[in-house]
Order: sequence, then C-alpha cells, then structure tokens
Amino acid sequence: MQINLPEILAEVQQLFEEYEDAIIHNRVEILDSCFWDNSLVIRYGMNENLYGYQEIAAFRAARPSVGLLRSLSKTVITTFGHDLATANTLFMRQTVPGKVGRQSQTWVRTDHGWKIVSAHVSLIDHL
Repeated sequence: MQINLPEILAEVQQLFEEYEDAIIHNRVEILDSCFWDNSLVIRYGMNENLYGYQEIAAFRAARPSVGLLRSLSKTVITTFGHDLATANTLFMRQTVPGKVGRQSQTWVRTDHGWKIVSAHVSLIDHL
C-alpha cells in the first residue's frame, strides 16, 4: 500500500481546508456535501451521536452559527492508496477557554468524489 501519494494527499488536504472554512463560516451546504449520503455514515459530536446522513444534515441545519471561529494545530492527514484517508486535528475556540477540541475524519473516494464516512469531535481539558 502506498502511503501519502503526493497527488492524493494534496486532494484530501484541499478538501480538509474547504471543510474547515465551511465550519467557521457555517456554510451548511458545503458541510453536508462533504458527508457520504448514506445511512451508514456516523458523526459523534460533542453533545450528539448522529447516525446516517439525514441526522447529520438535520444537526447542521439547526446548529447555532455564532462562536464558530477556531484555530487548528497538529493536523495530520494520511492517505492510504488512492481512495482512503484520515484527517485528525486539534482546535481551540475562544468560546471554550481551557479546552482543546479533537476532530477526526475518515474520507473515502466514492462514485461522487471524496466523502467523510465517519467523524468524531470532542473537547477535553487543555493540558
């Protein structure tokens, strides 16, 4: 298996950056388009467990659009061959002082392009 092929890594890096921009600007249509439209997709959030595309889209539609600005650190994107990647990052928000967020995503190349098939977001005390 080929790890971090430069062209594949660049593709996923670009998608990750577009997703991040959509998070902080609450661009719901972009966020929704990044997820696999399937009942098997999962997103575990800070206060919710979402199963299936419909639950994730409903969460995004109802989510408050304030206090979303954040800074990232220690982002690691790893690609496996041409069709699988993971993206993990830490984030800080001024709205949650003393906490550090953790975000992980599994991206898969589908017939409709790269899609997140599993995601996790959580907060822990900043060490």
